[in-house]
Amino acid sequence: MVDNSDIIVFDREQVKHNRERATANFSDNDFLFNWSKDQLSERISDINRSFTSALQIGSRGCILQGQHNKIDNLITLDLTDKPVQNCGTYIQASEEYLPIAPKSVDLVISNLALHSVNDLPGTLSQIHGCLKDDGLFVASMLGGETLYELRKIMMEVELSMLDGVSPHIHPFADKLQMGSLLQRANFALPIVDSDVVTVTYDNIFKLLHDLRNMGEGNAVKQRCKTNFGKEFFMRVAQKYHEEFAENDGRITASFEVIFLLGWTPHSSQQKPLARGSAKYSLAEALK
Repeated sequence: MVDNSDIIVFDREQVKHNRERATANFSDNDFLFNWSKDQLSERISDINRSFTSALQIGSRGCILQGQHNKIDNLITLDLTDKPVQNCGTYIQASEEYLPIAPKSVDLVISNLALHSVNDLPGTLSQIHGCLKDDGLFVASMLGGETLYELRKIMMEVELSMLDGVSPHIHPFADKLQMGSLLQRANFALPIVDSDVVTVTYDNIFKLLHDLRNMGEGNAVKQRCKTNFGKEFFMRVAQKYHEEFAENDGRITASFEVIFLLGWTPHSSQQKPLARGSAKYSLAEALK
């Protein structure tokens, strides 16, 4: 495992607190997780095989035991003491330290749970290690375009009022970075793609309310813990409306969801042709 112990971006205790706090009202704010879960489920359905044992990382928007006809036995793991949603067999553990035996599962699923992990390369390496040969990893996570509107406005208002900037929005990886990390973790046949989901709100306070009840409040280690006060948020609300309101007066918020798919290597998988083995050159084909 790559040692990233000196790079602490997220306060993992705060991540846990945010998810546990969201438990009471999560079902009223789970639209993004349910949409992403359906996308993951479709990708699994497109695979021409079944999975006898599966691990699910994250208990928000989770696939339930028996809900997917290609999965026989499913265990869910999350950071919280109890699952955010009822998900059947459950293990309380950190995504950064998976208590799963090597080569013990056919499938690992994760729905919007890995973007607040500090050692993402190490976590992907552990996921690879717990999969059997020819095992499948399929996941979603929030990407770099997520909440770019809110990030921009908060930064501008904070600079104008306080002559400085503190992190309000999580840093998110992009597709290129995730593709490199899958290859670095030795996943074969990696696929990375993304969709941007645009959501409209009456105002910024409705957006912040949703983020809190999703369990996606600010958990950056270096976040400012001082209350910025009413004036700050009123200015943010006004400027956000000026720049990102639609004709009907509702503001827009973007969520980029990156989808990952990769296999543990196996002799039956397709492999690229050896260098120099092509029968025809590109130049000839273009002629």
